[in-house]
Amino acid sequence: MEAELYYTPPSNELFEEVKEASMNVWNGYDDTHGYATEKVNRIKDLNNVGDNFMYMVSMFDIYNQVKLSSYLSEESKKAVRERLLDGGVEPQYIVF
Repeated sequence: MEAELYYTPPSNELFEEVKEASMNVWNGYDDTHGYATEKVNRIKDLNNVGDNFMYMVSMFDIYNQVKLSSYLSEESKKAVRERLLDGGVEPQYIVF
């Protein structure tokens, strides 16, 4: 079975919500060496195509995915969760 939903863009509204929340998480970190700025700049340039929605989520480890999730609406969390399941992630590892 091929993961199709994972690579399917969500609505622009959900994409922009995850984009803003992702940048908020990165902006919360010490940027002494420019790591957070690099991540934010990468996210800023993304458009709502292909798997860019999930690319933003995948930039975070599990602990930061929990933080990201706390910024999201239930609708966005559901969109992420469904795509993670479609991509083969086991339910016990999904925090959305």
